[in-house]
This record gives sequence, C-alpha cells and structure tokens, in this order.
Amino acid sequence: MIEKAGGNYSAYVPDLPGCIATGDTPEETEQEIRAAIRFHLEGLLEGNLPVPEPTTVCEYVDA
Repeated sequence: MIEKAGGNYSAYVPDLPGCIATGDTPEETEQEIRAAIRFHLEGLLEGNLPVPEPTTVCEYVDA
C-alpha cells in the first residue's frame, strides 16, 4: 500500500507488520518498499521465524 503522506509518500505491507518505507515520489516509494520487503523477509529467515503467507488483496477501484 502506498499513500500520500503530507510532503512525501509512505508504504506498508499489511501481511508483514512493521514493514514500511517512505519516498519523495510514488516510484521512489515503490523501490524503497521492495527493498524493505526483501530485508524483512531475510530477517525472518535468519531468525528462523515463519514467513507469513500472503492474505491481503488490494485493488484500485475507479469510481
């Protein structure tokens, strides 16, 4: 999920609590959250912790 947050953008991953990133543009934020996801998953694996199965479905709805 990427959201406008004041003067920048923020992103989070509902299926990975605590996995967040920020950026000046949506594109930068997407790059940062991709890196954060990799880092988060590596940490779980190194700690012998379970990697949660994806359960969140996200769609953009144009009204």
